Amino acid sequence: MAKQKKAPRPKAQTPKGFRDYFGAEVTQRTEMLQAIAGVYHHYGFEALESAGVETVEALGKFLPDVDRPNEGVFAWQEFDEKNNGDWLALRYDLTAPLARVYAQHRNDLPIPYRRYAMGPVWRNEKPGPGRYRQFYQCDADTVGSASMAADAEICAMLSDTLEAVGIARGDYLVRVNNRKVLNGVLEAMGLAEGDGARDNVLRTIDKFDKVGEAGVRQLLTKGRLDASGAYIDGVGLSDEQAEPVIAFLTSKAADAAGTLANLRAAVGDSKVGAEGIAELEQIGELLAAGGYGPDRIEIDPSVVRGLGYYTGPVYEAELTFEILDDKGRKRQFGSVAGGGRYDDLVKRFTGQEVPATGVSIGVDRLLAALREKGRITAEVSGPVVVTVMDKTRMADYQAMVAELRNAGIRAEVYLGNPKNFGNQLKYADKRNSPIAVIEGGDEKDKGVVQIKDLILGAKIAENATLEEWKARPSQFEVPRDQLVARVREILDGQG
Repeated sequence: MAKQKKAPRPKAQTPKGFRDYFGAEVTQRTEMLQAIAGVYHHYGFEALESAGVETVEALGKFLPDVDRPNEGVFAWQEFDEKNNGDWLALRYDLTAPLARVYAQHRNDLPIPYRRYAMGPVWRNEKPGPGRYRQFYQCDADTVGSASMAADAEICAMLSDTLEAVGIARGDYLVRVNNRKVLNGVLEAMGLAEGDGARDNVLRTIDKFDKVGEAGVRQLLTKGRLDASGAYIDGVGLSDEQAEPVIAFLTSKAADAAGTLANLRAAVGDSKVGAEGIAELEQIGELLAAGGYGPDRIEIDPSVVRGLGYYTGPVYEAELTFEILDDKGRKRQFGSVAGGGRYDDLVKRFTGQEVPATGVSIGVDRLLAALREKGRITAEVSGPVVVTVMDKTRMADYQAMVAELRNAGIRAEVYLGNPKNFGNQLKYADKRNSPIAVIEGGDEKDKGVVQIKDLILGAKIAENATLEEWKARPSQFEVPRDQLVARVREILDGQG
């Protein structure tokens, strides 16, 4: 009988485009999400935790092919005997699930419905440096209000949120535009809804932040050579036809009044364009009344995000401080949040237009920004470690830990093999522990414990002389009943 082959061991590796997050990163994200949730809650928004899986039909943007869903989502078909089960998918954002939740529960929800949601989303896209297939988003939306006050409030809340998590005023800017103004520009060009050239123009405008004014002008007309030397065909407009788009994208002036005047010239006689400008003006007035000036929020026509998705105001939060890229070149950090008004999304479910507006914060990018500014560090302090000198006295050590924990101090007993005391201290170092507590038989008989300040010890070991080491001992003896007080004193000094 042939010997049966052993099944190969699975590879211990993260799937491509995904990554693992360890203690410090998870703690930092949790603390930041709590700060964001605090601002959202303060503004009167309620938490919503929707399912991580939706039907592909509910997601709407992606529908299944004959064999598999289109690219963009992680999807699968439920099995049944006739092989026609539902197509399901991991959510690719937090907005599409909101539309489904609102349509399903609208009779039980207050109108307007104001909710915030936080959690992972999944994109079945090609991964790249800093681009993962799973990442966190943090959204806030108002559904059921057509008032520009809802949009102004989202912008103000976004500004407050950035400051609450540690982005200083002057290091960010919330920029606001309106899709209706762009529609007015397209009308002024003679491009109606359904015109194929219109979609090409929109795609070209969306490249403004990458290719600039000259690049957009070339792509709207005859075409251009990209950085690789490849020639990209243009839309084929004349210079005169392209001019309203250029005027729109470059209409930002020294103040809001000047910008709005330039936009009025760009849209000409377009009714929808004038409506969009009036909405921008109203948002500006509401923000000014709340104390949000152009140093925090400004009207900027160059914001062209999500042109095929949004129906009115759009906004983007950009961090304005400089960082060094991989090649040591200075560049601005860029966008960490964006959103806008999307009045057509719920209509897919209800058949009726439901106004909605909201914002989404890229959690991982915001965390990266805080690290760049030194607001958070890569390491988080670990627990106080109570070492084990005599494993038969584990109850004594557990009592110490209980006292520390009851005093609000993070602590643990060493649970490995206590035979080698040096390994216990190595463990504490690897945990980034601030303090180790030691109680052997002699200390027990004397009613004392040894406290080892690991942070101070590391500093002394780096550059202290023998005399300094003696003058500033990192390990000392204290009465057992003073354990909690002295540990607290050290932790306060380290903080």
